[in-house]
Amino acid sequence: VDGLYHQTYDYPPEVMLSHTFYEKHPEEFFRFYRDKLLNLDAKPNAAHLKLAELEAAGKLSAVVTQNIDGLHKKAGSRNVFELHGSVYENFCMGCGRRFGLDFVMCAPGVPHCPDCGDIVRPEVTLYGEPPDHWFMTGACREISNCDTLIVAGTSLSVEPAASCIEYFRGKQLIVINRDETPADARATLVLHEDIAKVFETL
Repeated sequence: VDGLYHQTYDYPPEVMLSHTFYEKHPEEFFRFYRDKLLNLDAKPNAAHLKLAELEAAGKLSAVVTQNIDGLHKKAGSRNVFELHGSVYENFCMGCGRRFGLDFVMCAPGVPHCPDCGDIVRPEVTLYGEPPDHWFMTGACREISNCDTLIVAGTSLSVEPAASCIEYFRGKQLIVINRDETPADARATLVLHEDIAKVFETL
């Protein structure tokens, strides 16, 4: 209830985070992006840490996430498919040079490449942009090959990521989310709980 989409701005968040808005109003976009999407103090919670632990133990093959905060990698997960990209990856629209998050954070206004002068943008999927093909293909492959799929912390309402679950052909579908999801009816186990609290008990 206190999330981004319940706050008041000059434009709705889905407008400010769209490809069209980014191109027409880059100053506004980067102001909102730095203020609301970048939280350098965020740390992995119990869910991130447990998933990394399960992967290290050979019990988890991959993490597929719509989050752009990089917390799964911070927790130690290695095989992570970030469907909407990551704030830690940035690139020059002109020459393609790569930049870290610090460059975007420290640049005044719109960040520009020191080599060619073009805009440096985050490698995140904005509204109106297709997700990364490589990540989508890899995620669907992992989902189609797994025996157990844990769907956690998502309403399954954002496409095309939500459709990835249709590739699951395994035996156990576990859904962990505070609210109901379209997958609840076909799930083997449904927990309407906070995911961090659930993983703390494992």
